Amino acid sequence: MKMSGAQMVCEALIAEGVKTVFGYPGGAIMNVYDEIYKQKSFEHILTRHEQAAVHAADGYARATGEVGVAMVTSGPGFTNAVTGLATAYMDSIPLIVISGQVPLSLIGTDAFQEIDAVGISRPCTKHNYLVDDIANLPRILKEAFFIAKSGRPGPVLIDIPKDITAEIGDFVYPKEVNIPTYKPSYKGNDRQIKKAAEAIIAAKKPLLYLGGGVVLSNAGDEIRKLAQLTQIPAVETLMARGVMGDTNPLFIGMLGMHGSYASNMAMSETDLIISLGARFDDRVTGKLSEFARYADIIHVDIDPANIGKLVDVDYPIVGDINKVVAKLINFLQGEVKPDRYQAWREMLARYNELHPLSYQDSDDILKPQWVIERIGKLVGEDAIITSDVGQHQMWAAQFYPFDRPRQWINSGGLGTMGFGFPAALGAKRGCPDKVVINITGDGSILMNIQELVTASEYKIPVINVILNNHYLGMVRQWQTFFYDKRYSETDLSHQPDFVALAKACGGIGYNVTTKAEFDEALKDAMEKNQVCLMNVAVSRLENVLPMVPSGGALYNMLLEYKD
Repeated sequence: MKMSGAQMVCEALIAEGVKTVFGYPGGAIMNVYDEIYKQKSFEHILTRHEQAAVHAADGYARATGEVGVAMVTSGPGFTNAVTGLATAYMDSIPLIVISGQVPLSLIGTDAFQEIDAVGISRPCTKHNYLVDDIANLPRILKEAFFIAKSGRPGPVLIDIPKDITAEIGDFVYPKEVNIPTYKPSYKGNDRQIKKAAEAIIAAKKPLLYLGGGVVLSNAGDEIRKLAQLTQIPAVETLMARGVMGDTNPLFIGMLGMHGSYASNMAMSETDLIISLGARFDDRVTGKLSEFARYADIIHVDIDPANIGKLVDVDYPIVGDINKVVAKLINFLQGEVKPDRYQAWREMLARYNELHPLSYQDSDDILKPQWVIERIGKLVGEDAIITSDVGQHQMWAAQFYPFDRPRQWINSGGLGTMGFGFPAALGAKRGCPDKVVINITGDGSILMNIQELVTASEYKIPVINVILNNHYLGMVRQWQTFFYDKRYSETDLSHQPDFVALAKACGGIGYNVTTKAEFDEALKDAMEKNQVCLMNVAVSRLENVLPMVPSGGALYNMLLEYKD
């Protein structure tokens, strides 16, 4: 069938089952947008910034498990999107970003709005393409979706010159993909899995170390089966929150720089780490030479490059978490007695009793931890929680009662302020039956505040809870602890009227200073079903604890702050 390159793009999106595209038009991508105008098979949401378009596609992908799609133009349109690409790349999120490019004849001439999108994006994409022949476009579109969602997922860029989108060519969309140099391994080596099972049976203090790969591979059910069968306790990374469910007696807590005392001590004292879909990030390991000194390590990951990258591994297994854990369960069936690790579990329970996650509540001023706990009680399992980056992110991870995978959406690897609101828009579009709440800070919310207009136009009722301490909170905390309270450029006392700002953009706003006001505002926001800003005044100098100082050993936690 003969059609233009622009038509090919739309037909490929339809063939891949894409329901929503987020984007922002411009000259180089205009032919594609003309075709979007003509078709009715998928919706396009016009964000008010290209970075927000990619974050929204990212949030859509995290919430649904499907490939997110964003579309931008050339030059500054693309460079605005780079932060979104890097955010998705660091967290292994499957995205397709389609960017317009100047015509082939002008590439390399410093033409208007020309930028080397392929060169710039190479470090922060799983793969990228510059389409130089319309005959290759159908294959590239098919390959891009396959690459984005297979193996270790990630963002793929397709950069399409404007003349290619106008050119007429033959469109036959491939049914299969054949990339000889890219063959992800899914099954896992049976001999290695059996050796890992034997190590588990012999261990006295084994620990399940769960990472974001468990969420990406939809392996939550298998992980819970493994834990239930073996009665091995589990810790989660920031990216894995919700996998075990916070009420599960085998769940110890989140570990890492702001992890619980029990979780960090568990990792420090275990004799066998069973790492599933985790990459031993520096925020988890702390000082590498002191990390898990007494433990052998089983490392299961879909990406062979991750295994042994930071720590020596005794049992490397390359494969999909779902498939490998299912085999592991078969090997362990009937071989592990439920009471074998009882003493180990009791030790960790005592650690939790000794130093639980806690805070000093107050009736005079709202504590951010209370606000997050209250959201959990009022909305709970019905909510998807997104966050920006900073203290509010860590408090949300610590105190929200997550009970399922894909309930928690945040920028873990890159730590992108401004991610939470547009990601919430994507999550809500992907899961319209869920309440979506963005827990944010007074610094982060302003970085993509223009998306209030997007939310209002498309009637996307995201609730933004701003934990407003009038500081760039996490940086202020570090300045308190390590810089003798020299608060350089972290005071955010000069702020907009958030209620008026929300109203001006077509939403609703609330100023909250008491517990009663918070309950009333949250209930009202859910009933009115509009985008809102909930400006919650919280204690200014509250700190996130525990805290492992940067470069410190995981077991050396700051448990309290004394002025």
